[in-house]
Amino acid sequence: MDTEAATLLFAFLAVSAELAVLAAVVLAVAGRWSPTVAAWRRELATWVGPDALRLACVVAAVCTAGSLYLSEVANFRPCFLCWVQRGFMYPLVLLLAIAAWRRAYRTGIVLAGVAVLGGTVSVYHILVERFPTLESSACDPTNPCSLIWVERFGYLTIPTMALSGFALIAVLALAARP
Repeated sequence: MDTEAATLLFAFLAVSAELAVLAAVVLAVAGRWSPTVAAWRRELATWVGPDALRLACVVAAVCTAGSLYLSEVANFRPCFLCWVQRGFMYPLVLLLAIAAWRRAYRTGIVLAGVAVLGGTVSVYHILVERFPTLESSACDPTNPCSLIWVERFGYLTIPTMALSGFALIAVLALAARP
């Protein structure tokens, strides 16, 4: 698979993650006022809850594989902020796999917290991409954090894709129920 096709695939996966997160937020908020939507939310939670940690692990593994593809195959050099995001994403694969295997549903809040921290770095990275003056001295001048390697659909860059993954992992980790 060439880089163009791979980044398009990653973009479609990111949009799918964004739509899933949006649906979860709409169900959570609208369910407070509508008994019908609350019933849909409960039904979805019953269906997804037991497998939520496994699904979150798959999302983290796909994000990890995607980041490795972009750096090792497409030869996009990760910047400092990319490495920090990887520092949050890569351990999630192992932690979510262990939590899913042990059926440790109570760890969902902690794992969601790790995903939120990674997502916070992604948000900052997106801001640095859009406003390069925000770039700090931690970023390498020869490989700046403001460099945009990929842009799909007019807004999806690598940090935006990472944010999409972190957001879906957080939602799934919070939805984990026996």
